[in-house]
Amino acid sequence: MLRAPEYISSLSPYVPGKPLEELQRELGIERPVKLASNENPLGPSPLALRAAQQALRDIHRYPDGGGYYLRQALSRHTGVPPQCIILGAGANELIDLAIRTYLRPGEEAVMATPSFPIYRITVKAQGGVAVEVPLKGHRHDLEAMARAIGARTRLLFIANPNNPTGTIVAKEELEALMQRLHEDMLVVLDEAYREYVDEPSYPEPLGYIREGRNILVLRSFSKAYGLAGLRIGYGLARQEIIQEMNKVRPPFNTSSVAQAAALAALQDAKHLERSRRLNREGKEFLYREFEALGIEYVPTQANFIYVLRKGAPELYEKLLMQGVIVRPVGPQALRISIGLREENQRLVQALRRILEGGS
Repeated sequence: MLRAPEYISSLSPYVPGKPLEELQRELGIERPVKLASNENPLGPSPLALRAAQQALRDIHRYPDGGGYYLRQALSRHTGVPPQCIILGAGANELIDLAIRTYLRPGEEAVMATPSFPIYRITVKAQGGVAVEVPLKGHRHDLEAMARAIGARTRLLFIANPNNPTGTIVAKEELEALMQRLHEDMLVVLDEAYREYVDEPSYPEPLGYIREGRNILVLRSFSKAYGLAGLRIGYGLARQEIIQEMNKVRPPFNTSSVAQAAALAALQDAKHLERSRRLNREGKEFLYREFEALGIEYVPTQANFIYVLRKGAPELYEKLLMQGVIVRPVGPQALRISIGLREENQRLVQALRRILEGGS
């Protein structure tokens, strides 16, 4: 009988946020609001849309496997040499590539919990051991994570800002951790939401790459740049790390359309600033409304808010009936994306009805 390895068969697959179409189909709700997947509610840059449309004319050709022009643009954008940049189908694929490159079966990867579940799932799918360290005050406990590092630790994951809590690791904390790593391990610093951060203590990790340290910095076009459906992101590391990851990277892992759209999006600073401003305004509105409703939340540096609520799964189901999709995170928390003004208002109205006993 054909069987998958036990470390595969024991996994639970990642469950994405409920699609709008599914809610419409199941409940017949017109114009539902999706605040579950941390997407940019403004959508992509008009420049990115035009570039994608133009690139469609050549989709009978394979894309540039190395993404030369996008890597050149990213080099100018970050100050990191092109040979120290790798493209991926979102940061998600780069997480997988890092694990496949540097983790052998039975070896360990240290990560926080709760955090992005793909770290744990992909480590286990490779036959590795996920060492999960609880958050402290909804933040990464880097001291405890450093203590969890052992002789078989090969990877350490930090989501900064963290998903689902929206909290950050400060530059002093990251520096203290970097001083405690052994030479045969890699820090994977996932900065998918970095464009939304406005906290001065947020670290700039690219200096570690220039110093030749073992760090892989992941960034994404899925969030603030609004290209989630095209699946494109990039990693930054010293050249030797990128060279090894390229050995296992599929030859055409990012499409020509995605590369063209990302290249154009990178040049549209006005759209990026509009996205940031919309997020700040939405965040401040939801803070005020949550406080007025007596809803506890964790202040965020991302484009979502971690709401603490007993019976969160029940509240999630009641919001679905009101046509609002959010993300349940265990029995006592919801992760709610920050949307357009009218979407945020729909959320608040639905919450108010539910809490007043109207649903």
